[in-house]
Amino acid sequence: MWLRRMKGSPFTCSPFQVDPFSASIILFVGRAWDAFTDPLVGFCISKSSWTRLGRLMPWIIFSTPLAIIAYFLIWFVPDFPQGQALWYLLFYCLFETLVTCFHVPYSALTMFISTEQSERDSATAYRMTVEVLGTVLGTAIQGQIVGQADTPCLQDPNGSALASEGTNHTQSATSLKETQNAYLLAAGVIASIYVICAVILTLGVREQREPYETQQAEPMSFFRGLRLVMSHGPYVKLIAGFLFTSLAFMLVEGNFALFCTYTLGFRNEFQNLLLAIMLSATFTIPIWQWFLTRYGKKTAVYIGISSAVPFLILVAFMKSNLIITYVVAVAAGISVAAAFLLPWSMLPDVIDDFHLKQPQSHGTEPIFFSFYVFFTKFASGVSLGISTLSLDFAGYQTRGCSQPARVKFTLKMLVTIAPIVLILLGLLLFKLYPIDEEKRRQNKKDLQALREEASSSGCSDTDSTELARIL
Repeated sequence: MWLRRMKGSPFTCSPFQVDPFSASIILFVGRAWDAFTDPLVGFCISKSSWTRLGRLMPWIIFSTPLAIIAYFLIWFVPDFPQGQALWYLLFYCLFETLVTCFHVPYSALTMFISTEQSERDSATAYRMTVEVLGTVLGTAIQGQIVGQADTPCLQDPNGSALASEGTNHTQSATSLKETQNAYLLAAGVIASIYVICAVILTLGVREQREPYETQQAEPMSFFRGLRLVMSHGPYVKLIAGFLFTSLAFMLVEGNFALFCTYTLGFRNEFQNLLLAIMLSATFTIPIWQWFLTRYGKKTAVYIGISSAVPFLILVAFMKSNLIITYVVAVAAGISVAAAFLLPWSMLPDVIDDFHLKQPQSHGTEPIFFSFYVFFTKFASGVSLGISTLSLDFAGYQTRGCSQPARVKFTLKMLVTIAPIVLILLGLLLFKLYPIDEEKRRQNKKDLQALREEASSSGCSDTDSTELARIL
């Protein structure tokens, strides 16, 4: 969901005039609310009945227009300054809830577009490729439209670089209005792309129901479903490894702009470096898809994610060199592609394994995917907290043109050493993940036998019903 990953926040941009404390409260409450709604929405979807459109598609269709309206209103500046913080908190939480209603069924669709593992893997690769490409497109669009709206930094009389607070006071009302309109225009363009993508998804994807799911299933409570899902060993091990590797790459992503600006001194290059990372990731996802098909998913995880470590070490010890930095950015994109694709491609294998061990527990796919999304957001929140506290402790100066040496050192640790440690921990946890290629092939055979048995049983029931009707 590239819309959720868009950089920039209305709570901290200069045209919106929200103080840092209120912005922190909004972001914290919004993220907490978002994390709470993920498993709740997943459970509600799992209890949904099948319709002519499927079980998941109605959630996507009805949440899209409401999410668009909420997203647009986040960037709108109300006329009552005293209530702006409440306005942003309300629509931020509403937007996160509606995007969850889209994202969870959208992710879970992988399990319902085909029963073949290879086709699901291919669909995951296409999904992640387009998702990364959409992130690049959305970032570029917003950057081009509002790129001129940033408040410049100025040197204070003592020589330290501080943001000019007087800039906002001297800015004319007309100029401020133009800046606000630029953000609204960017939101409108991005929302239009969101609608187009949702329409393509709705018209181009059809859900398939598993044969054995048509059998009568016992009602499942929220806590029973949660207990079954979270007690499944392969799922817990996959989430644990995914959590550490995600946290590693989110630390790099969240601090990359500051690292390029202050530690490497490439203030005007970080957008191009970020673009190099994302384009590299976009073009290498198909390569990783081919690699995991040929050599297996666990092998691809070890090679793909660990390939970032040598380049992070190089960044930690090198001096400012733009050419080497671009090389590292492209190499980082290759690892980012692996981190995007591989954990998501392994999740359907876990669900297949669960279905074999719990054949009577139907409709749990949204619960699996919702907790996967939850832990992704949890990693994002932990990354934000670690970065904010570390930089604040080091003496980070907001909007400064330069930073103290301690801040530069802290940024280097956040972008290099900390991610390396987290990647190594994640790979150790992936070592415990029990579903290798042999196990996956065996599960495929067992599931096929289960489907054939369910189909035969269904045909027998139909014949019996028809015979009873005739008699």
